[in-house]
Amino acid sequence: MNMFADKVRDVVRNIPKGETRSYKEVAAAAGNAAAARAVANIMANNYLEDVPCHRVIKSDGTLGGYNRGGEMKKRCLLEAEGAIV
Repeated sequence: MNMFADKVRDVVRNIPKGETRSYKEVAAAAGNAAAARAVANIMANNYLEDVPCHRVIKSDGTLGGYNRGGEMKKRCLLEAEGAIV
């Protein structure tokens, strides 16, 4: 079992509805600020329903990918939650 991946998923589970975090912020909260790319890979391979991976975005504010329907689906979910306008 990958302990860093478990920490990442725990951090993402705790992102409140209506908020986002960057891959870099999630990496830092999980214990490795230099692992933003690893966080992106973990989220790209996440299919756990209780891990709201759509709430993790790029540091520049762009959305990045979403493995459950692409960027437009991610945008729709974040708009519905009030995280973006």
